[in-house]
Amino acid sequence: MSEAQLLHLVFGGELEDVAGTTFRDLTKLDFVGAYPSYAAARRAWQAKAQSTVDNAHMRYFIIHAHKLLDPHHDGSTHA
Repeated sequence: MSEAQLLHLVFGGELEDVAGTTFRDLTKLDFVGAYPSYAAARRAWQAKAQSTVDNAHMRYFIIHAHKLLDPHHDGSTHA
């Protein structure tokens, strides 16, 4: 049996304050992509985060979209 597809979204943008999560301009969000596993999403996140290291206000995030699609199922194969 193949691994379960666990959808993860990677996106980022400039924050108003480095201590918060409010974006300066939602129209300028960078949607990096959708990934079938956390590992794949983390690789994409890390590449984007490293490419913007000179801008302290730029942050990228991983959203566990599979949890939003089915909040009662954590993605594990246990019944």
